[in-house]
Amino acid sequence: MGLTPMGERYRRPDWVRRVNAMGLAVGGTRRLVPLDAGEMIDHARRSTGIAAPADLGDGDWEGRLRSLVDGVNGSDLHVVGRLMTREEMLRCLRTRFLVGERRRQEPAIAEEVIEAPVVVTGPARSGTTILFELLGLDPGLRTPIASEVLHPVVPAGSSDDDRRAMTEAEQELWADVQPEFAAIHELRADLPVECITLTAPSFAGSHWSMVLTDPGAWVPDVAADLAFHRTVLQTVQYGRPARRWLLKTPGYVFILDDLLTAYPDACVILTHRDPARTMPSTVSTTAMVQWLRTDRVDLDGLSQIIGMLFSDALNTIARRRYAGSLPGTYGDVRFADLMADPTAAIVAAYESIGRELSDGHRRAINRYLLAKPRGKHGAHRYTAEDWGFDGAALRTDLADYITYFAVPNEDG
Repeated sequence: MGLTPMGERYRRPDWVRRVNAMGLAVGGTRRLVPLDAGEMIDHARRSTGIAAPADLGDGDWEGRLRSLVDGVNGSDLHVVGRLMTREEMLRCLRTRFLVGERRRQEPAIAEEVIEAPVVVTGPARSGTTILFELLGLDPGLRTPIASEVLHPVVPAGSSDDDRRAMTEAEQELWADVQPEFAAIHELRADLPVECITLTAPSFAGSHWSMVLTDPGAWVPDVAADLAFHRTVLQTVQYGRPARRWLLKTPGYVFILDDLLTAYPDACVILTHRDPARTMPSTVSTTAMVQWLRTDRVDLDGLSQIIGMLFSDALNTIARRRYAGSLPGTYGDVRFADLMADPTAAIVAAYESIGRELSDGHRRAINRYLLAKPRGKHGAHRYTAEDWGFDGAALRTDLADYITYFAVPNEDG
């Protein structure tokens, strides 16, 4: 028997249901929200006043965009989903044009050195988000704040207030479309974002494969995505005091070799938790992200592919760390340790990557934890079985990972 469909798990807000029904009223969602790559590129040219985008070193971005648009037009996005996707694509195009023009005017941007970034990664619900927030209090680190990296160059005639408003409109709409999303992952204009968000304008990375149930013939290009990643960091960093970047995305567990090719001096902090808790959360989160844009989410397919991909990635990391064949400098944070004593867990991870926890950072962590409300947006509760997994089987499949990193069983 298949998993409970998303439509039986969540009730859509009335405004979303009504807007989606407008597609039926006009004979199809494509008529109401058209998506044409050429038209969107022309719009980016006209709206920015820039004749052509500069080469940002990430290859055939236009070919990837056209393939993505073909995939979207062949899928079953509802009206709100197509509107969200069209806005993101147009914003991403304008970002490419504006960043390219800024680099033409300021060639020194391309010489900015991204030195020894600290990268947080690990399975979903393993503590990556709270760790990211706590490490972001380190005065020696810089985080990619949403408003700065979605709009790294403010359009002519726009203010910083406009930039925050534009970012809020995109980031915070997700929880408006489905309020339960806020309990899974909070998005705000003033919060740091994951790397998959800041690289969306490459049209090469996992933002698009995450939000779209079927991207068609489009395929990701990791090297191109990381090249654009560097471009954004250089643009935001230019002219500011030197600080190391703090970055995060769970997807890095699949591409650590590529990440360390792009940033050989990066320090990676891996979070670890019982896979019977993390794997269903990954399916739940991905399913919710796709549900924001379509009524057709294949939960059975998602649980199978996510289980296979993450199991292989985590076991491979454990085996390569044991064999000493995985390049890079690593710190490790077990979720149980992070919850029991966040400061001690960070101290241990910092020691592993050769960084010291300052007294100011320690005090900031304590203040933050005292002030941070628990369950501000409600609790995200689930069981492994709710999302197509057997907890015992997961632990068996991930025995190498659990053993090497001494990951405790949370069932007692």
